[in-house]
Amino acid sequence: MRCRFCHITNERVEFENDLAFSIYDKYPVNEGHMLIISKRHFADFFAASEEEIAALFNLLKETRDYLEEKYQPAGYNVGVNVGEAAGQTVDHLHIHLIPRYEGDVDDPRGGVRKLKEELVPYYG
Repeated sequence: MRCRFCHITNERVEFENDLAFSIYDKYPVNEGHMLIISKRHFADFFAASEEEIAALFNLLKETRDYLEEKYQPAGYNVGVNVGEAAGQTVDHLHIHLIPRYEGDVDDPRGGVRKLKEELVPYYG
């Protein structure tokens, strides 16, 4: 099966470095939702080299700086799905950078913990 992230066209790429690139998510959770994607094809975040982790992190910060200026979100969710049980549907490492805005949900407490209903509401 052809990997959709291995065949991203250059006109979709917003930022890149030697080991990673960022694009807008095709199915955004919120305005400005972007993906930071490894250039090397592999699925598991934990299989990334130290150099790839550094490149992904640097691009994550660069992309966040861009989103700050363009959209002025109130916060962010940063996430990586590792494995089918965690919801990974594309077997190519990518990091979600999701801008969050005041009022985009009724109660944002708990953030990513809301993946499981029994963890809501979160009062930590």
